[in-house]
Amino acid sequence: MQLYLPIADLPVNVFLVLAMGAAVGFVSGMFGIGGGFLMTPLLIFIGITPAVAVASVASHIAASSFSGALSYWRRRAIDPALASVLLCGGVTGTALGVWTFTQLRALGQLDLMIALSYVVLLTAVGSLMFSEGLRALMRTRRGTVPPRRTHNWIHGLPLKMRFKRSKIYLSVIPVVVVGIMIGFIGAIMGIGGGFILVPIMIYLLRVPTSTVIGTSMVLTLVTMLFATMLHAVTNHLVDAVLALILMVGGVTGAQFGARAGQRIRGEQLRLLLGLLILSVGIRFAIELVIQPSDLFTIREMGVSG
Repeated sequence: MQLYLPIADLPVNVFLVLAMGAAVGFVSGMFGIGGGFLMTPLLIFIGITPAVAVASVASHIAASSFSGALSYWRRRAIDPALASVLLCGGVTGTALGVWTFTQLRALGQLDLMIALSYVVLLTAVGSLMFSEGLRALMRTRRGTVPPRRTHNWIHGLPLKMRFKRSKIYLSVIPVVVVGIMIGFIGAIMGIGGGFILVPIMIYLLRVPTSTVIGTSMVLTLVTMLFATMLHAVTNHLVDAVLALILMVGGVTGAQFGARAGQRIRGEQLRLLLGLLILSVGIRFAIELVIQPSDLFTIREMGVSG
């Protein structure tokens, strides 16, 4: 069944978009990420302009994150204090990101920046996560003890605060900086940033895995809601029809994904997530190299619209 999208200015198959939303929602719930790194490229590949895709996917990410965060909140797997400090930086970073998004669009460089950012960020992060997950899996099979985590220079910074739920004593400075970075990237690329936030919180900030996923979902939820409102008001690029279809599929898929994620070991989750991120980055790079004329035609339409 075909449905016309008013802002994207093209007809799409409703069942295809609904299935995409459900699939990405499932991934979001399973890995504790927003899923935008997967949804935004998928929309671009079916003909949605990059600018509209980024702005509209933010609402889908928020819906999926709300569904997943609710599940983790019921299990007391969210650190409210840590989430609050992250949001102080996240809201600021989101506002800065939307402003940068608007300036790049005015200069006609937005869509090129989106494409290149996806290629560089996803291939780099995906490779690191895949290799780390593979090493962890091999250690588990061999029965070797993983290297003990030691405190780094970040834990020596001032303005420390005790996060009781996570049982850590940490400076608020790196937490706020991480929030700013995630909010900024999310507003420009249409991603929740969970696939970056979760490894940073685990390996740099030493946040226990028991509270990492749920807390990251809270940050994703609020920053993506804020990004959606700013994009709608300043750039008028949020396609409400597209967003609604994605949200219906995303909320449903996230519940099943959260349940599935609880049955898989941590090292297996990291390996699968790294492979998924790397695959999307490589696919985007191939598309950019093999069919650049098609993508840039879309970009020109998005800038002039």
